[in-house]
Amino acid sequence: MNQTFTLMEKTKQIFVLLIPILITQLGMFSMVFFNTIMSGKYNSSALAGVAIGSSIWSPIFVGLSAILLAVSPIAAQYFGEKKSHEVSSVVKHGVFLSVIITLIILVMGVFLLNPILDKMALPAQVQETAFRYLVGLGYGILPLFLFNVLRSFIYALGKTRVVMVIMISTLPVNFLLNYVFIFGKWGFPELGGAGAGYATSITYWIVLALTIVIVKTQVPFSTFPVFANLTQISWQKCMEILKIGVPMGLSSFFETSMFACVTILISKFNVTTVAAYQSALNIVSFLYMVPISISMAQTVLVGYEVGARRYKDAHVYSWLGIVLAIVIATVTGLLVVAFRYDVAGLYSNETAVISLTAQFLIFAMFFQISDAIQATAQAALRGYKDVNLAFIMTLIAYWLICLPAGYLLAHFTGFGARGYWIGLTIGLLAAGIALSLRLIYIQKRKFVNAEMKEVGRPY
Repeated sequence: MNQTFTLMEKTKQIFVLLIPILITQLGMFSMVFFNTIMSGKYNSSALAGVAIGSSIWSPIFVGLSAILLAVSPIAAQYFGEKKSHEVSSVVKHGVFLSVIITLIILVMGVFLLNPILDKMALPAQVQETAFRYLVGLGYGILPLFLFNVLRSFIYALGKTRVVMVIMISTLPVNFLLNYVFIFGKWGFPELGGAGAGYATSITYWIVLALTIVIVKTQVPFSTFPVFANLTQISWQKCMEILKIGVPMGLSSFFETSMFACVTILISKFNVTTVAAYQSALNIVSFLYMVPISISMAQTVLVGYEVGARRYKDAHVYSWLGIVLAIVIATVTGLLVVAFRYDVAGLYSNETAVISLTAQFLIFAMFFQISDAIQATAQAALRGYKDVNLAFIMTLIAYWLICLPAGYLLAHFTGFGARGYWIGLTIGLLAAGIALSLRLIYIQKRKFVNAEMKEVGRPY
């Protein structure tokens, strides 16, 4: 990353970081897509088992990986301060925490996985597939979390293209392994949907191996001894990561679990409504890759500028990211609405499902804009390492506004299932406004005062 002086330079800098991150996110999204599609080609039970397994794993992964992604803003601030030793220390302790978190998940899985699946009262074949799929995924938890730590380190240095190349190069491997293990080709056992779990785990080990080679051999990463003295651990450094990471992780977990809860509530409607909701949600989730990628770049840039004590530049990057996310969400939302029947037709051949999906997509456009605001405002606050109050704000918005509003609108008005989309939009917009106000407060009170103090001006 370089210091920028004009708005045009800052916009270019965001896009230099953003585009590779977006491609990486789409690559990770594609792995789940391969798992689902190829399992569905095997049989419906395999598809259902993989879907159930993914629904259990997704909130856990999102929440816990967000803890480790705290390495990014912390390392970015140290990098801006030119404290190379501190950058290496943060990454090393992130590696240590990823091992600890992996062990906790595996132990919990041994005791809780079967009871959770039993309570879901699934058909025997579906339950077996879900169990075996999650066991297969279990072998890839450690490399996935280690990769997230190293990815955060690479992002903190502004070299996002490296991760993009790694992800793109391993996608064909994932596709091939899915084919081999699901269908039992070339002498390998036919594992059905469970094979997708093993294929994904092997892919994560390959991704991790490539990442480690690059970090150890390529400049500028090799100048940071992130793998030196791994046994010398400071709990104070671990707490530095957890202090930022735990609120980030909880916020991500509660957001993901909120959508899971809405999915369960929607399931009380008829099959057409459920299918239409899932189709619309899949489209919105795909488009959400853009604001989430902007937010990742934004966190790094804000953290870097704060570390370098260039608070005005951090201020500009904060709001530039928010504006870019709103503009892109609006444009893509309008395009989806304009071609909503064509887009809905990609997911179903049934006229009723297509029609209802198209209606949902109109509401989803406003939802998407609100989500873009809250995601990028929260990302800017993470760059300032201000996460505790942001977590409380999002918790209130998700669980005390989104869900109650959606439930009331869906069941006590004529909106029906559309009420959930309106409730989600209201809650996310409330989160976006609250987080933006917090961002203004942080920038005006804490960091403007700090800048004045440094130049010896009264405040």
